[in-house]
Amino acid sequence: MLQGVGVLLLAAAAPIGPAWPRLWLEPLRIGAAAVGFGGLWLMAGGARRLGRQLTPFPRPVEEGALQQGGVYRLVRHPIYGGVLLLSIAWSMLTSPLALVPAALLALLFAVKSRREEAWLVEAHPGYLDYRRRVRRRLIPFVW
Repeated sequence: MLQGVGVLLLAAAAPIGPAWPRLWLEPLRIGAAAVGFGGLWLMAGGARRLGRQLTPFPRPVEEGALQQGGVYRLVRHPIYGGVLLLSIAWSMLTSPLALVPAALLALLFAVKSRREEAWLVEAHPGYLDYRRRVRRRLIPFVW
């Protein structure tokens, strides 16, 4: 639910916020395309790998398998990271004000992923080893 509120705030901030300076528009568009593509790649890769285990809730599904391949070799929560990168890309295309709800989404995903990881440790004996191997939580090579 909070994710939905964050996305709505992100959408609302774009039309009411100030525009980026004209001089920055072209570099921001190029950057937004790269960041947005990365976000789509993470989200799609995470969702595809989860398959029927995909759920909007952070608690792991009963009898679910621990995912360690595909994008899960790079980050532990690729769907959250993908949404965050798409939020940043949207901000880059629309308004600096949209960075505020993007930052709030980052905070939400940080908290939510910590809770989810506690449940994953309980559900999957190999999760601690996986977490040691895959150091980044949301965004490859960054966070």
